[in-house]
Amino acid sequence: MSVVHRLTAGWLVDHLSFINQCGYEISDSFAYPGGVIPSTSVMSTGGCHATSTFAATTSRDGPIPGPGDVIGIEGKPSKRRYVFREEFFDIYKPHIASTLEEQLWQGCPEVSLICIQLCLIFYFFLSSWSDMDFFSPCLIILQRRKRKCVLNQGELDALEYHSKIRKLIWEGTLHLVQEGVKSGFLHPTTAELSCRKNGVPGQAGCGLAELCEMAKQFPAVNESDHQAVHVLHDETSIPEQDLLSCVTENSSGCAKIVGLMGQKYLVPPKSSFLLSDISRLQPLLNYKKKYDVIVIDPPWENKSVKRSNRYSYLSSWQIKQIPVPALAAPNCLIVTWVTNRQKHLRFVKDELYPHWSVKTLAEWHWVKITRAGEFVLPLDSLHKKPYEVLVLGRVQGGEEEALRKAEDVLPIPEHKLIVSIPCSLHSHKPPLTAVLAEFIKPDVECLELFARNLQPGWTSWGNEVLKFQRMDYFTLLQNE
Repeated sequence: MSVVHRLTAGWLVDHLSFINQCGYEISDSFAYPGGVIPSTSVMSTGGCHATSTFAATTSRDGPIPGPGDVIGIEGKPSKRRYVFREEFFDIYKPHIASTLEEQLWQGCPEVSLICIQLCLIFYFFLSSWSDMDFFSPCLIILQRRKRKCVLNQGELDALEYHSKIRKLIWEGTLHLVQEGVKSGFLHPTTAELSCRKNGVPGQAGCGLAELCEMAKQFPAVNESDHQAVHVLHDETSIPEQDLLSCVTENSSGCAKIVGLMGQKYLVPPKSSFLLSDISRLQPLLNYKKKYDVIVIDPPWENKSVKRSNRYSYLSSWQIKQIPVPALAAPNCLIVTWVTNRQKHLRFVKDELYPHWSVKTLAEWHWVKITRAGEFVLPLDSLHKKPYEVLVLGRVQGGEEEALRKAEDVLPIPEHKLIVSIPCSLHSHKPPLTAVLAEFIKPDVECLELFARNLQPGWTSWGNEVLKFQRMDYFTLLQNE
């Protein structure tokens, strides 16, 4: 299970464990008395039997088995099990260490907005009082910014929001970390840092997002003549135009390999995906599924994204155009990742959800910690925070439908924490499957929008939907 501990405050989650439970086991070949038959079937750790893709033939020793046949004695399939590279979760120390003053400030969960505002006033107008112990931690933080102007409205809004949730973040994380230490999952006394290299594999040629942009120049596809779903069978290289024009589905209980632009990608069992940008969402609508859970991680516009040019972003207007109502089943649970900018949080709650006929139910928080249980960033940093926000809501149907479904839907609690060691790869969000399982019925249809990886049992869409499925993000664990 990816959930290591569950408390009233929330969950301590093992992101790495979740990935490795998806079942990336490859069956290379089948030995038989007359020789070896190569096979490109990809098998899950659940021990599934790949469907044979060619008819059995005969030899002097009898029928030659196909890749789906069970082989006895020495005729067992040769397997390679892949796991996600552990070094991407080697977060042993904070990204930015807290100063002594910040550590003292963090140790006081009763901080309030009034106290912060008083510190601001004293800093800007009564700086001679800065030797007072009561104000010094906040004053030193402000002094380190080397600013001569007051905070802008966005920063004041962020301070106000932080003051409201600070205590629950601090106390909830503390309790979950304590449980993690007791069980041995976290190691606060770890002094030895990992020596493993965690360099991000390079991408030769164009990337997935660039391919989606190039696809706009492809000849138009006749929807009536083109299949809505491409079903994976064995390891295969899919023509880019086919991959971008319909949903690719691995409906078997076995994992598969997809070749694209000279790269190999692992596709977990019981998963499907569409590689496209927002201008080509029609294939997802043609898939004709209605989803009971939709998780959205929009590429929010912000200054750092503009400066770094790391990935493209969407305006608020563009995000509102995503056809969530057409994809959502009645009473669909909607979960949206939001940055710590209050502008985005207000937009989701006051504009986006009402536009989609979604009622806001709760705000949860993803808290990022090190393997030692420390926040990856100072809790009271005036820049980045060690947490991100999730806004949960539910699609509103007719009154009769709502009454009929009332008994099937569990209430969503407010202010739950998802505490985990984050992946060092940018925007690799923690899995929500296990924590949402408590509030949804089993075997429901789930969709992730703007995804960068795949999950068993989920449909995923995005212009980088295979990004973290590349085989060089995985390592060979063992030969069997």
